[in-house]
Amino acid sequence: MLVYVADKKQFLHDCDYEDIEDVIQTKFKEVTGKRVSQAEVKSWQSSLSYLAKVLRDDEIAQDIGVAVELHIPQSSKRIDVTLSGYDNEGHKNVVVVELKQWEKALKSDKDGIVVTYLGKGQREVVHPSYQAWSYATLLEGFNEAVYSGGIKVQPCAYLHNYSRDGVIDDQHYSDYINKAPLFLKGSEDRDRLREFIKKHVKHGDKRALLYELDSGRIRPSKALADSLKALMESKPEFILIDEQKEIYESTLAAAKSASPAKPKVVIIEGGPGTGKTVLAINLMVSLTSAGLTGKYVSKNAAPRKVYETKLAGT
Repeated sequence: MLVYVADKKQFLHDCDYEDIEDVIQTKFKEVTGKRVSQAEVKSWQSSLSYLAKVLRDDEIAQDIGVAVELHIPQSSKRIDVTLSGYDNEGHKNVVVVELKQWEKALKSDKDGIVVTYLGKGQREVVHPSYQAWSYATLLEGFNEAVYSGGIKVQPCAYLHNYSRDGVIDDQHYSDYINKAPLFLKGSEDRDRLREFIKKHVKHGDKRALLYELDSGRIRPSKALADSLKALMESKPEFILIDEQKEIYESTLAAAKSASPAKPKVVIIEGGPGTGKTVLAINLMVSLTSAGLTGKYVSKNAAPRKVYETKLAGT
């Protein structure tokens, strides 16, 4: 879902001669039928003006695509800004930009986590580079226009108010910063961000790639299915026995024969230790491998963490 879509020329005009935050707020209400908080409106006002400064470069084509608040498949999250175009070799690229108004943060020992002031106090949140990388990974995993249409997603994070302090760019976060480069306050990082953009979307696409993304079918990619399958292969703790196998096959059959006209619901009951989790994970992997969209939802954090750890980076 695209909230605001324009080319660079129109985007800069809206920043210079219109109140860009009001333009996007109007578009958001038209597209979603919902309102946004004043905090989000203020973030558009501030952060998009900084991005406009970055895009004011004659070597970045006037007709590259600019989208604000692109919806991420399989989530309720939205990408702050997506830029689309071609590199010098003619490859299709989109640059995902995570924008933050942060000025300070504290390091956390947890993987990909920082502590910063949000709302009424300090909170643990994901590192901006992790956030940008994870959004790009979801597009690569679920948007058919990306994994089958030859669109390469290039993530980055831009913290335009944050002076380099050795915390947000600490070595502890280097794995994610390498995947999604981090750009901070100042002209030097602004120039670095310009070069990053020009490397990937120097030439315009007249917004075509943004519309490809928006209309791309949402289904799991083969790479995602293969990763899930590899997680379970040769793992005795995931082997199905007795009634588990019987229920597994019956549920698969129901899923594959279901349709919008004839939906099906399967409820599986069992006490603690009867293998509901093993069954659920096997079903998720098999449904994903079959090209269907499977989701694993649990109030128990322990298994979620195991699967997240096993799949991270793949």
